[in-house]
Amino acid sequence: MAFSLSISALLLLFLLSFSVTSLQQPTNGGPVIFNFGDSNSDTGGLIAGLGYTINPPYGRTYFHRSTGRMSDGRLIIDFLCQSLNTSLLAPYLDSLSGSKFTNGANFAIVGSSTFPKRIPFSLSIQVMQFLHFKATAGAKDLIDEEGFRKALYMIDIGQNDLAQLFSKNLSLTQITKKIPPITTEIKNAVKTLYDQGGRNFWIHNTGPLGCLPQKLSSVQQRDMDTYGCLSTYNAAARLFNVGLRHTCDEMRFELKDVKVVYVDVYAIKYDLIANSTKYGFTSPIMACCGNGGPPYNYNMRLTCGYPGSQVCKDTSQFISWDGIHYTEAANTIVASKILSTDYSIPPIPFDFFVRS
Repeated sequence: MAFSLSISALLLLFLLSFSVTSLQQPTNGGPVIFNFGDSNSDTGGLIAGLGYTINPPYGRTYFHRSTGRMSDGRLIIDFLCQSLNTSLLAPYLDSLSGSKFTNGANFAIVGSSTFPKRIPFSLSIQVMQFLHFKATAGAKDLIDEEGFRKALYMIDIGQNDLAQLFSKNLSLTQITKKIPPITTEIKNAVKTLYDQGGRNFWIHNTGPLGCLPQKLSSVQQRDMDTYGCLSTYNAAARLFNVGLRHTCDEMRFELKDVKVVYVDVYAIKYDLIANSTKYGFTSPIMACCGNGGPPYNYNMRLTCGYPGSQVCKDTSQFISWDGIHYTEAANTIVASKILSTDYSIPPIPFDFFVRS
């Protein structure tokens, strides 16, 4: 979700020096996951770190309350954690969650991107927070060096970078030239985590940006594909994904004893839209929760959770929850396809990192 977060330097220093006061017990040897990203995998970091309010009906399907997740229920990362029979990842900034963070931490925050680099909560800031977490957790003997080495490091970011470039009215050619610095930032993050002992990396590419109701409702020039999505936006997403895949290939070659899994989330999500009826979705490019009605039910001045917005009765028939993020029903399918390894390069099972 493309928020513009303006925070004072004092708050930034506070966040970077955040002390995980609830860490108390050593790791039990179970799965350890560290996640970095944006609203696609934020499990409550925005409300914990900045006090933003995310109102119902967010969270209504599974949690029956708003948890800070930008969905009616679970996110993809929640399903991946549950596939390992481990606890859902707690936001790093949430000292009141009761989590002891022995199964890792989630640094993802709504609105995050790779650029600008030093603005909360860019990817580089999230990595800096991890460095502080590692020092804190190590000092308290919660996760030892072996635990950090065997941990799985997940990255899902880039959607907001592309959205920001389109918001500047750049052409596809201009946007294409700005993609390499974005993938380089992701590579820099991996290398920093690698230098800290990380060896297992799970990297999601970005989804079909041009199929989001938010974009469809706001763009004047229409270059639609067969399924009603914006061709130029999706072309940019695909170009970003080509660059990201190449970056992953480079890292496997350059870094010793590393495993880097590249996951084609774009292919999974686009398949949901292209074959929506096969999966039981009746409104593939319309938001379940929003304002304005068909065809997109998205109004940037009256978004989901605010008075005057409407929510659908049957979320299972919708792919899009609020015009930007997916419903739990869609996330369930995406997660199951990720777990199949059919979209992973190399095709390493998600639980491999636990078994190893």
